[in-house]
Amino acid sequence: MAIAVYAVASGDRRFTATGDSYPGTATSVAGLIGYFTATLAAAICLGALVFIVITAEPDDRGVLDPLSFRVHLLAERLAPVWLVTALAMIPIQAATASGVPVTRLITEGGLGTALGASEMGRGWIAAAVAAAVVTASLRATVRWSWHAVLLIPTFIGVIALPVSGNAGQGPDHDYATSAVIVFAAALAVLTGVKVGAALAPPKAELRRRVLLTELAAGTVALVYGALLWFLLAMPSGLTSDYGRFGVLAAAALLASLLIKHRPAGAVAAILAVAAVSTMAMQTAPRLLAHEFTAWDVFLGYQLTEPPTALRLLTAWRFDVLLGVAAVVLALGYVIGYVRLRRRGDAWPPGRMVAWLLGCAALLLATSSGVRAYGSAMFSVHMGEHMALNMFIPVFLVLGAPITLALRALPVAGAGRPPGPREWLLWLVHSPVSRFLSHPATAFVLFVGSLYAVYFTPIFDTLVRYHWGHEFMTLHFLITGYLFFWGIIGIDPGPKRLPFIGRLGLLFAVMPFHAFFGIATMTMTSVLGGTFYRYLHLPWLASLNDDQHLGGAIAWGSSELPVIVVVIALVVQWARQDRRTATRTDRHADAHYDDDLDAYNAMLRELAKNRR
Repeated sequence: MAIAVYAVASGDRRFTATGDSYPGTATSVAGLIGYFTATLAAAICLGALVFIVITAEPDDRGVLDPLSFRVHLLAERLAPVWLVTALAMIPIQAATASGVPVTRLITEGGLGTALGASEMGRGWIAAAVAAAVVTASLRATVRWSWHAVLLIPTFIGVIALPVSGNAGQGPDHDYATSAVIVFAAALAVLTGVKVGAALAPPKAELRRRVLLTELAAGTVALVYGALLWFLLAMPSGLTSDYGRFGVLAAAALLASLLIKHRPAGAVAAILAVAAVSTMAMQTAPRLLAHEFTAWDVFLGYQLTEPPTALRLLTAWRFDVLLGVAAVVLALGYVIGYVRLRRRGDAWPPGRMVAWLLGCAALLLATSSGVRAYGSAMFSVHMGEHMALNMFIPVFLVLGAPITLALRALPVAGAGRPPGPREWLLWLVHSPVSRFLSHPATAFVLFVGSLYAVYFTPIFDTLVRYHWGHEFMTLHFLITGYLFFWGIIGIDPGPKRLPFIGRLGLLFAVMPFHAFFGIATMTMTSVLGGTFYRYLHLPWLASLNDDQHLGGAIAWGSSELPVIVVVIALVVQWARQDRRTATRTDRHADAHYDDDLDAYNAMLRELAKNRR
């Protein structure tokens, strides 16, 4: 009701400030209410799934317990609300962006054209697809592992709108896009967990787990929300509706963390979602006060000098999503290593060195000048891609993080709710993990995605947006990890081929990478040409030459990681042979073979007597 009152009271003020046409009171009110309804439903679905994952006590078949099932029913009933509202918001958002009433847009047949000009309209399409997947899946399963898997499409649906709104526009939108991804996910987790805990209060032994999740999500939301406020609300600050709603959202977030009464805390979190939704449906003050250049629109920062080795190392734009993830992964591994050492258990130092090298390379690839120039030049982007797909995963796989986690994390124990160690085991042995880590699947993903991304219009879309670069980073990193996990992985999980088969699988990918590099070097059309032409870097003489250089990088840089993998594979092969030989010698020394021969002779004698 308060949102509707604000929509009516603000009238056309939100539209005239940007020079847009007023679509009418009905469309304006419907847009605000629809955004809030869909965002709240999506947030509760995501937080409810997190609540189920961390509190469920499934039986031997993986089926949820009655308490978790109550929260499952909440998500199952809200997912259709999310889906229907997202579908309704597609034409409403297109009409709002066009400045015409939604009824007129639909009746006059201009919906397709309006969607082509509205990024948030296309964001609603992505949200609707994610909501449809979640709706159908929640109706089909009550098993714990599938709820953990459903976190991925739900997360995509939650962030689809924020990345296409204010955060994805204008100067410093690379910082803002990464920040809004974390903020939207953290706010959704806090809200959904609060609502789930109010609906199904957790057992005494699970309350601390829920409180820690709420505290972590709320703290992250406050930190990243403050960053977004300074990036988007300035310079007007508290003198604009946008800035005041940001302060209201922060106050509601803080109240949600401090209020001990769970229903009241859930209401405070919902109030924060309402304030954020109202902010999202109006243009941020910084975007109104800034005179845009092409670099502001397509990069978010200036690149006035050509790349050099020094600039690639020093022109840092720290990625507040993936850069932070690299640091957290490194710290988590070190904590696990220290815990094992304090307990008196050994852990090969080489594994830790490999993991830390992989994390450092990930930080360099996502936050240094490699990313800054890689977002603007195909050649540098291809170097970044090869590092993410073929170099970094090798060291991360050799770090054996799953084995370390299984050894460092405590066992829940009989009669206790399952904890992180049990969750990890379930995920590793889940049907989805078995399918993705199968050598054939990993090979197809590793090779096929290379061609699917670059030789289709997908790359033209992804290269245009910062969220597209983040998506490509995660995609190539994960597919590379799955592929090398099946070849040189130490962790339990995928069904591995014999050593000679792994070596053959490794060499099988080399012709595909070579052909990709040669094809890129000889193409006359420019991949992502529309985007690169709009950037019009003054010191880049030829887009074709830059693309040919990128193809040469793809062709030549794949050999070094292959050499590292072959060395690691041969070492693992030799160690297994030594272990087999040692075991055989031990059996021989213990006269196991003599005993076996005597047993076989007895069987032959019995058979002879029987005849």
